[in-house]
Amino acid sequence: MAKKLMKGNEAIGEAAIQAGCKHYFAYPITPQNEVGEYMARRLPEIGGLFVQAESELGASNMLFGAAATGTRVFTSSSGPGISLMSEAFSYMAGAHLPVVIVDIVRAGPGLGGILPSQSDYFQVTKGGGHGDYHMVVLAPSSVQEAATLTMTGFDIADFYKTPVLILGDGMVGQMMEPVEFTLPEKRSLPPKDWATTGCKGDRKPNIVRSLHLDPYKLEQNNLELQKKYKEIIKNEIKYESYNTETNYDVLVVSYGMMARICKTVIDSLKTQGINIGLIRPITLWPFPYEAVEKASDKAKKVVSIEMSYGQMLEDVQLAVKAKKPVSFFGRAGGIVPSVEEVTNELKRLVG
Repeated sequence: MAKKLMKGNEAIGEAAIQAGCKHYFAYPITPQNEVGEYMARRLPEIGGLFVQAESELGASNMLFGAAATGTRVFTSSSGPGISLMSEAFSYMAGAHLPVVIVDIVRAGPGLGGILPSQSDYFQVTKGGGHGDYHMVVLAPSSVQEAATLTMTGFDIADFYKTPVLILGDGMVGQMMEPVEFTLPEKRSLPPKDWATTGCKGDRKPNIVRSLHLDPYKLEQNNLELQKKYKEIIKNEIKYESYNTETNYDVLVVSYGMMARICKTVIDSLKTQGINIGLIRPITLWPFPYEAVEKASDKAKKVVSIEMSYGQMLEDVQLAVKAKKPVSFFGRAGGIVPSVEEVTNELKRLVG
């Protein structure tokens, strides 16, 4: 398939369609509005349905109902909207429903601003809603990867019957790059015999719920979730290693668009005789703890570089296990750390 020049938000919408999604429920919020605009135009062309709900609360519960039928569905929003949807995400996790959620992050806290940020990391990786649950969180660093991970996300969601969230900052959503839509390697997906498709008397009715008033049944549901999460940790961790073949002065841990800026700096510093390694987590949950720990063994120091004030830093510190000094560098408010700023910080750390 030929490459097309597309905005990131639009590429996410087309990727969802290519993955077999025909239903999208959402409420507008910048900087991801182009996802809804694209779906409103494209879904009628393939016999699909887009409902602009009265609020994020309404959209998230429409998502629950549609997912319960076994149909591939997704929604998209940004930080404040994701906050409002978090209760429903917990319900969907507790009900073992496969859904895909897109969060194109804007600066916060509060209403914040529409410029890019990575300040939703805590919200999506530590369980924004209530209860013992996780969502698989995938973090693209390009428009192409945003499309690819969206398609992959639908397969992961179906395979594990779990919510999957695509976390992209505002730059990924708004920038334009060439992209092609090649479906990921097909995995054997389980039948959706749990779906509420109407039994017509030929089977027992399916009931999809997260409500269990019997504490033993509720605990059993929690144990089933934990078993599922262990399998996800075992099988689905994704990351990129960059310039980590030999020893280096500093190991950078960075994700999304921020990692692309770090790569530019690493390439430039290498010509000056300064060697810097990079681990880019692609799954923010599950986090690649072992990869970061192993890569830190070759470094003198470790630094987490983010478009936030150190939300991923805690996971980096856990991974390094105090074996090397770990520091942080980042900006917030929608300010993207520049190549010059990152260069100066890395030179300072090298000394």
